[in-house]
Amino acid sequence: MKLKALLVSCLVALAPIAAQAQVEQFKIMAPANPGGGFDTIARTLGEALQASGQVKNVVVENKAGAGGAIGMAQFVNNEKGNPNALLVAGAVTVGALETNKSPVNFGMVTPISRLMGEFNVIVVPASSPYKSIKDLMAAYKANPGAVSIGGGSAGGIDHIMASLMSERAGVDPDKLNYIPFAGGGEGKAAILGNQIAAYISGYGELADLIKAGKVRALGISAATRNPDIPVPTIREQGTDVVVYNWRGVFAPPGINAAQRAQLIKMVETAAKSPTWKAKAEKMEWLDMLQSGDSFKAFLDEDIKRTAATVKKLKLGN
Repeated sequence: MKLKALLVSCLVALAPIAAQAQVEQFKIMAPANPGGGFDTIARTLGEALQASGQVKNVVVENKAGAGGAIGMAQFVNNEKGNPNALLVAGAVTVGALETNKSPVNFGMVTPISRLMGEFNVIVVPASSPYKSIKDLMAAYKANPGAVSIGGGSAGGIDHIMASLMSERAGVDPDKLNYIPFAGGGEGKAAILGNQIAAYISGYGELADLIKAGKVRALGISAATRNPDIPVPTIREQGTDVVVYNWRGVFAPPGINAAQRAQLIKMVETAAKSPTWKAKAEKMEWLDMLQSGDSFKAFLDEDIKRTAATVKKLKLGN
């Protein structure tokens, strides 16, 4: 009997650990209106979590305002301790929180993974007289207030990019006529309707409009040309500005180490799935997957760099 009991114990010990049960309901907060980068990331990640069999149902909630601060505040208050919820945030949020001296900050959420990055592109209406960055900057220097430039939330990466371009042109960024939009859908409608002179966003968000000839791409914010993107860099046209956007996901406060580890595993599995990769290829996203403590270290450094830039450009309230 003792031998039999020993054999049973060994078999139990050697048995494979049961697979993680499928999550019935999962929530992803996109702190912006539908149609932009945060919303696209949230919905693509949700689809990838479902397609990879990890989650049964995903609810994407949009809550725009204050560069993501309103959505972040709601997420922190409503989802504390919930291991089945994520917030999308990124470089836009870092800049907006710093510029607006927000009462909420990244110390209130749990970093999970940086998912991707992309370079910004600045576009003008197809009928615009501006054919290059040099044309646009010449008009801007002549009359800054007359050249309206749209982009994401005030203080975000788009605003910082426009302010850096202004500084490089020798014009005080205070004179910049920047028009912030709470969602990419609104911004694209404005540039298509000739309501603004130029518009800044991630290349992936505007690629279809550029390829269809509905807007003209003047320059991309990369250091060197990408052979897959037929757009000259801003730098090579005489305005030395190189920036990139990144987006990632964060869990609520109050989750434990095991729950954090499980979320990291879920997100990384989704980000390596065919569903995510197909969307990333279509949108020209840079693969910047980074998780856990490594992502937290990157975030801390990005916050420091952004704070220094915001101070230098006098963007803070």
